[in-house]
Amino acid sequence: MNKNVLEISGVSVEQLAATCKTPLYVYDENKIRQQLSMYHELFQSKDFDTEVLYASKAFSCKAMVELVKTYGLSLDVVSGGELFTAYQAGFPMERVYFHGNNKSYEELEMAVKYGVGTIIIDNDMECDALVSIMKNAGTSIKTMLRVNPGVEAHTHKYIVTAHVDSKFGISILREQEIADMIHKLTSIPNITFEGFHSHIGSQIFDKEAYVAEIGNLCEFMKIMQERFGITCSSLNLGGGFAAYYTQADHPIPLQDVCKTILDTCKAQKEACGLSFHKVMIEPGRSIVAEAGSTLYRIGYQKQTENKKYLFVDGGMSDNIRPALYQAEYACDIANRMNEEKTEKVTVAGKCCESGDILVEDVMLPEAKQNDLLIIYTTGAYGYSMASNYNKLGKPAVVFVKDGVVRVVVKRESYQDMNAMDCDEVVNV
Repeated sequence: MNKNVLEISGVSVEQLAATCKTPLYVYDENKIRQQLSMYHELFQSKDFDTEVLYASKAFSCKAMVELVKTYGLSLDVVSGGELFTAYQAGFPMERVYFHGNNKSYEELEMAVKYGVGTIIIDNDMECDALVSIMKNAGTSIKTMLRVNPGVEAHTHKYIVTAHVDSKFGISILREQEIADMIHKLTSIPNITFEGFHSHIGSQIFDKEAYVAEIGNLCEFMKIMQERFGITCSSLNLGGGFAAYYTQADHPIPLQDVCKTILDTCKAQKEACGLSFHKVMIEPGRSIVAEAGSTLYRIGYQKQTENKKYLFVDGGMSDNIRPALYQAEYACDIANRMNEEKTEKVTVAGKCCESGDILVEDVMLPEAKQNDLLIIYTTGAYGYSMASNYNKLGKPAVVFVKDGVVRVVVKRESYQDMNAMDCDEVVNV
């Protein structure tokens, strides 16, 4: 074993790069399993039924869905594609929750056909669409209504989701509109209204944000109960649990955030005289982000007047977050782990965009062409937001566990990218 070469769960990055090529998404499967197990064990209460939903938008493939199933978590999906993946993986459909602000009629029909357990209603037009479908359905379905509690977690403006003008959900200030939607849903005998859903943002480092969210929601639920006679059995508090990217990040310990949520729910339920008996959360990023890394091979280097660039064989096509959110990452030269970091460099991708910067102004050892560079904490929203920009194929995804490597998503070839190209005349 060469201690200068990074190993992931017993496999060196040199072996991974030689066998599976680069760029490569690499997941330490033991870390995923550990997070799934911890959520399942820690989010338990003697006062409530509890349910943990994995937010599959963070990273979805059949192998990941199978792990979620193994550890007894439920699943949050936001599209027909994520729903189909769950169905193909044999996930229990009654434990699937279907989210989204603009579900198509076809997607809603698909959810009903597959036997999805719960649909999270986002708006009045979607409410009408589901009622129309369920009038002719021979099955039943549970629903929840997404509301905005007016709590803005301190995150990037593009990932704050609960302010009054958010594209998601309905403000809790719109009480009559919410009541009308619930009455519309419950007028259909095969639709059950379970309660309210909320999500206040991503990368939340302050547990008081959840305290505020629960307080606002329970006060709102009290009004709905007293004014409209609407009671709830369930409360879904969304996700937003943070992951560690750089030394500036200080995620709330999982045990602390779970305890804070459950204790606050108990206190607010009693204070407001509410009857809900089930509490749900939806972690995604915090389950997979730190388990995943992206492995690149360094190509050319360039010195400008003010910067030294290291170019890698991927870029914004496999990690759009730095360009989209100004997200920051840590990295290393993975085959020079013990060498002194003497150079300040900027790691840039090969895409034809000036904004294709992966890590800016980072100290690394002196790099050589064909060295391997690893960027940490790319397990969430790397693969799931990847694109074919510049006709770059999406990297393969591997799970590594105790020296065993599994390819769970194949590398996309040029032929794969062109497989859907056609020249067909259609009658219009």
